[in-house]
Amino acid sequence: MKQFHERNLSMVMDFYEMTMSNGYFRDQDKDTKVAFDVFYRKNPDNGGFSIFCGLEQIVEYIENLHFDREDIEYLRGQRLFGEEFLEYLADFRFKGDVYAFPEGTIMYPNEPIITVVAPLIDAQLIETAILLEVNHQSLIATKTRRIVRAADGRAVSDFGARRAHNMDAAVYGARAAYIGGAVGTATVLAGKMFDIPISGTMAHSWVMYYKDEFTAFKKYAENYPDSTVLLVDTYDVLKSGVPNTIRVAKEVLAPMGKRLKGIRIDSGDLAYLSKKVRKALDAAGLEDCKIVVSNSLDEFTITSILAQGGRIDSFGVGERLITSKSDPVFGAVYKIAAVEENGVFAPRIKVSENEEKITNPGLKTVYRVYDRDKKAIADLIALADEEVDFSGPYRYVDPRKPWKVRYFENCTVKPLQVPIFRQGKLVYDLPSVAEIAGYVKRQLAEEIWEEEQRFENPHAHYLDMTPAMYEVKMSLLSDSRENMN
Repeated sequence: MKQFHERNLSMVMDFYEMTMSNGYFRDQDKDTKVAFDVFYRKNPDNGGFSIFCGLEQIVEYIENLHFDREDIEYLRGQRLFGEEFLEYLADFRFKGDVYAFPEGTIMYPNEPIITVVAPLIDAQLIETAILLEVNHQSLIATKTRRIVRAADGRAVSDFGARRAHNMDAAVYGARAAYIGGAVGTATVLAGKMFDIPISGTMAHSWVMYYKDEFTAFKKYAENYPDSTVLLVDTYDVLKSGVPNTIRVAKEVLAPMGKRLKGIRIDSGDLAYLSKKVRKALDAAGLEDCKIVVSNSLDEFTITSILAQGGRIDSFGVGERLITSKSDPVFGAVYKIAAVEENGVFAPRIKVSENEEKITNPGLKTVYRVYDRDKKAIADLIALADEEVDFSGPYRYVDPRKPWKVRYFENCTVKPLQVPIFRQGKLVYDLPSVAEIAGYVKRQLAEEIWEEEQRFENPHAHYLDMTPAMYEVKMSLLSDSRENMN
């Protein structure tokens, strides 16, 4: 019988990363330095922004990147790789630099959120791991923020584990959901690993196990008198669930000096039922009893329920959050931007018939531009070695309307990327998940325009370029046309 052991995730990569690395090694290019950018092209659900998430897991992957004896034997069995290359992998450790937005940064399409500057093989081998972390967690964090906004101040909890695509998706999805604004999760391991508040009461099976609904409620209240939340839709919410709830509150909890904490509805017309339940609870003197609802919720259903006057205090959101059902692909990519030639990084550009797939070349710095009220009005891409002076009016290029002469005035800027690794050594202090969640909340409250946060036709955040950056891009595009002729 095969023995289970702790996973080495280093081999979570596309096979072409190995075939290309072997080719670079054989051609003696392994020490050539390159720069790769991670960026994405479109916000999920046609939203106005996304949330950068997954950096901590990228750090963990790079820190632990190595190839075990079993890995080397497996690769040897593919009969594609030379022994010198396999020996190189046996001693491999990442030696490059990584720069990234701090986790939780509000981000926008087509700007480099991560830049890897490293020897060619080092940069190539980490591609898949970086993308899967960014694509999964950024997607879930962004989706959660939309759901939280729709809830309009009411608590949102992650109930999604059993609908997630696997165990890792449940755990790291819960992490991303908390960063995106959920108040907690039902996934116990996520609570343990990331210090996220956990919650949960009962399933329908608890109610169905006992001979009748009242007995089930009574047993639960006796076990958890300080936190009794009863699931009222196993049989009939209004004719059975709520009357039995009120009876437990009066006959079981009240004699102990306890109050019923809440009820949960998991099916039916949630707007209609919540209004009826609220009226019944209030009439029974249970005005402080909270109403929690679940069942295939997202920002659209929540908005509709509240617009209909639903009397709901908090939402448990499962499958549509943990899978981002309405738009389940984030689409971040990893593209080469520069190659070191004679000690200087020469820019590279990907050209495509699709305009959105043309890349921004070279080593770059990304700045966030703020007006005098400290609102973020644009992001600005500059060449890495370019000085950006905002002490006076600063001319920039809008790539969508390059013929217009435009200036930033009375503005300040800050660079968005910070060093994560230098020469393979971690130089960044990872914040807690709670700190990241707080950072997201502060940005959206203080820096990001309300117009970018609306669901319908959000304002498109401007991504501008310095004149020098724009000139490099246009020059490379011109050269590429000449090469095709």
